[in-house]
Amino acid sequence: MMIQVLKSKLHRVKVTDANLNYIGSITIDEDLLDAANMIAGEKVQIVDNNNGERFETYIIAGERGSGCICLNGAAARKVQIGDTVIIISYALMDFEEAKTFKPWVVFPKDNKIER
Repeated sequence: MMIQVLKSKLHRVKVTDANLNYIGSITIDEDLLDAANMIAGEKVQIVDNNNGERFETYIIAGERGSGCICLNGAAARKVQIGDTVIIISYALMDFEEAKTFKPWVVFPKDNKIER
């Protein structure tokens, strides 16, 4: 049996921009992507802690070190700059594998990875 499980999570990052006139997606700083083991083109769920919105989109890699979290296209209408969001990706895996799988959960400080 295959099930969907949490693969990666960027917990409580701040929206830095919202660009309604872009084709769509979410732009995320490459440092954050690396830390959370996420890649450009990956499907993600966005949960807005400020207004309760939950929606899905895909990732575009943003400038490394910028702290960028930018919602693009229609998703820009679902957030406000400064909102706190959680960005979640899931993986499909075998039930037995899922029992021992450890997801990447990242708690950035000011949208940056502390090194």
